[in-house]
Amino acid sequence: MPVPAPNLYPDFNTIRLSHVCMNVKDLAASKTFYTDILGLQITDENDTHVYLRAMEERGHHCIILQKSDQPGTVEVMGFKTFDDADIDRAEAYFQRKGRPTAWVERPYQGRTLLTSDNMGIPLEFYHQMDRLEPIHQKYALYRGVKPLRIDHFNCFSHDVDASVAFYSDFGFRVTEYTEDADSKKLWAAWMHRKGGVHDMAFTNGTGPRMHHVAFWVPTPLNIIDLLDLMATTGYVGNIERGPGRHGISNAFFLYILDPDGHRIEIYCSDYQTVDPDLEPIKWDLKDPQRQTLWGAAAPESWFKHGTTFVGVDTQDSQIQASPIIAP
Repeated sequence: MPVPAPNLYPDFNTIRLSHVCMNVKDLAASKTFYTDILGLQITDENDTHVYLRAMEERGHHCIILQKSDQPGTVEVMGFKTFDDADIDRAEAYFQRKGRPTAWVERPYQGRTLLTSDNMGIPLEFYHQMDRLEPIHQKYALYRGVKPLRIDHFNCFSHDVDASVAFYSDFGFRVTEYTEDADSKKLWAAWMHRKGGVHDMAFTNGTGPRMHHVAFWVPTPLNIIDLLDLMATTGYVGNIERGPGRHGISNAFFLYILDPDGHRIEIYCSDYQTVDPDLEPIKWDLKDPQRQTLWGAAAPESWFKHGTTFVGVDTQDSQIQASPIIAP
């Protein structure tokens, strides 16, 4: 099935991904992981929530850790719109698509629309978030992997074609994709708004579930430093895959798991995709350089493990094809 053409004039204008709220069991343990190990900065905290931002970010938060009796689940994924009127246009758009909509109160955010995509992934759209002072030149604050900004989400979908069609309709553009040669259905796709390789990606599998949230870091050497830190501070078991360089996106990567099993990707060195007529790159599912340019296959856990969204049922994919999996 061909990749749908992007809608260059969507009903509302999404700028980029913004934040994710993840449920955790032990708020103190999660706080330690995200601050002392990853290096995110606390912007506020209380008995039930910790708000965090990365070093280049001026918005109040990109990660919300929420103490919950449903740890290892995801509450919502957030996106920023171009202006305030876009939120009203988004409400009308999702209502026309038959999706539920509600106005919700969120700390440190202005008007916020809560809705969901065609698979049930909870999404919220806002324009205004509290602005904080810049800290990107406060080098004494840098620690861990020195995360600069949130980069993308990746989600399992039981029907990647349907997910791609839905997001294409409100302005996301495909940069790279993998097609199953037998069924001609999409096995995975990478889609963007901000001019990188992706703000949202979809991977074939039991879904919807969050596969990972990614942070951009300055250099591959920061990833090496993180590995040394994790290996000597009790987190060696949280290292899942990498380091390596993806064929898709060309990015240098590392995948780790937080204390509740949420997968985090550390990511740098992808490429610019600003031109609206940029043709997407197609990959063969069995190409050993698709996953890792150097040919190393991903472990089985990378294709099986994900975190569910609160209150959202999952479905198994009907695609039988499989990529190369490490023994």
